[in-house]
Amino acid sequence: MKRLRELIAVAFTGLFARKVRTALLLLGPTIGVAAIIAAVGLTDSAKGDLKRKVAELGTNLIEASAASSFGGQNPTLPADAVQRARTVITVQSVSAVVELSNIVVAPYEEATEQFETVPVPVLAGDAALPEVLEVPLVSGRWLNEFDEQTGSRTAVIGIGLAREFDYLPGEVRSILLNGLEYSVIGVLSEVELEPAFTNAVFIPFHAADDDFVDDDILPNKLYVRAQEGREDATAEALKVAVNLGGPDEVQTELKSEALELASQSDRQLQLIVVSMGLLAIIVGGIGIANVMSISVIQRSSEIGIRRALGHTRSTIALQFIFEAIVVGVLGGILGVTLGVLSIAVGVAVAGWVFTLQPVLVPAGIALAVVISVMAGMYPAVRAARLEPLETLRLG
Repeated sequence: MKRLRELIAVAFTGLFARKVRTALLLLGPTIGVAAIIAAVGLTDSAKGDLKRKVAELGTNLIEASAASSFGGQNPTLPADAVQRARTVITVQSVSAVVELSNIVVAPYEEATEQFETVPVPVLAGDAALPEVLEVPLVSGRWLNEFDEQTGSRTAVIGIGLAREFDYLPGEVRSILLNGLEYSVIGVLSEVELEPAFTNAVFIPFHAADDDFVDDDILPNKLYVRAQEGREDATAEALKVAVNLGGPDEVQTELKSEALELASQSDRQLQLIVVSMGLLAIIVGGIGIANVMSISVIQRSSEIGIRRALGHTRSTIALQFIFEAIVVGVLGGILGVTLGVLSIAVGVAVAGWVFTLQPVLVPAGIALAVVISVMAGMYPAVRAARLEPLETLRLG
């Protein structure tokens, strides 16, 4: 036991006597472990935030859209698509929208040219849309039956567009749609399942028909809330109910699946970054082997004196192995600390929930130790093979 303590003391003395060299040794395992911890932790945090969003927004929102069998442009749904969708017994609520094109949205006339190059989504929507999306209004009110029946030029804007136009809650404000003045009556909150709606303008069908559509206006999308647990069956039933044997196809999409696909892409990114972290550790291990090999030459006099005093080859080898272990432990601890700090910063910026698998901490340190010991084997063997007379020649 006394000999072991002496070896550990010599290993620490050898490392900290040359601080710059030790710092270079620590870089490899520190960067590698930090990259792995940060990649896994940030991806898990994003996934946890995704699960929270899905739990809040529900998994039962379905989008049904028109898709022409013959590749026609701007396919539409039947005028009574909402009524047809309601015939499906698993449908709880439904709303129709039509996406309008070639409309320039500007906060005032002088800014029209500036916003011609910035496409802003403009949609005609019915009174049920916020309820179906389960998204509240930040201020004001939504489009109602009065707006629809009278064809009044009223508009609701997304919260992102409200910020861009410097709209104040409750402000009496109008915006221009192709030069036509529309009164802003409300601001819709952020729509997680339809990010484009955050920067969109919503107007009544009647006004859209009068101002922007040559023929009769027809919806091209339905948003449907289905009974929990019956989403897939509802999506398939909607295709039949809305189409009713017509020439055009109806395609459906579960909006929560889009978030899950985003999670899968995050997982792929995680694998890439983890692979880069492993590569960094391996490169760091090669660096450890190189620096410790040079250290053997620099410390040849020390090794020769200790061999002359009776220290065996195994004792010399163990000293360098202990040094590699210390480098691995310190590098692992620093890497885990840096990785956790990176997760904390990323989570704070993105607004996610901090998530870290407990096993990552010991696993990161263990990985750094294993790589460091493997890298230190060659210098240790080389140091053990030195003879006292040979050390005099080396230095």
